[in-house]
Amino acid sequence: MGVVLVLAGCAGSSLDDYQDRSPTLVPEQFFSGELSAQGIVKDISGEVIRTFDADIVASWNDQGVGTLREQFRFDDGETQSRMWTLTPNEDGYRATAGDVVEAGQMRWQGNAIHMNYVLRLAYGDGTLDVRMDDWMYLVTPDTLINQTTMSKWGIEVGELVLVIQKRNKQ
Repeated sequence: MGVVLVLAGCAGSSLDDYQDRSPTLVPEQFFSGELSAQGIVKDISGEVIRTFDADIVASWNDQGVGTLREQFRFDDGETQSRMWTLTPNEDGYRATAGDVVEAGQMRWQGNAIHMNYVLRLAYGDGTLDVRMDDWMYLVTPDTLINQTTMSKWGIEVGELVLVIQKRNKQ
């Protein structure tokens, strides 16, 4: 019995833990229109190594497919663009982007979204594929906090924390 309690204490969060929390997060409602984001990138030791801000434009078509166009500006001058496509399926949304080499599955309950995918990052003279474990929490109807653990070969190599806010109420 003691072993079961110890293992249960080590288990990660489940979306079921958030099913009764509010405000209720509906992806098609929050990710709609113009949004802005500000965040930090931490290395393996937890040190903040970069900061950034981003503009996001989100829309949905008549088939329920969402598009999120992201423009990132980092404090070191680098810029990045990413366009997410969120395609509905029986479990939520299949999430793809040009630099996502293993599509994510977006699921949500209550005030939380969970998504796990592999992102290809520029690294030195080449690239590095990193697993991204995203947890997003709606804290007000217009503000979402996103915490992402980055790992390689099952070892945590960094973390991304950002706040996303709606610019114009829909």
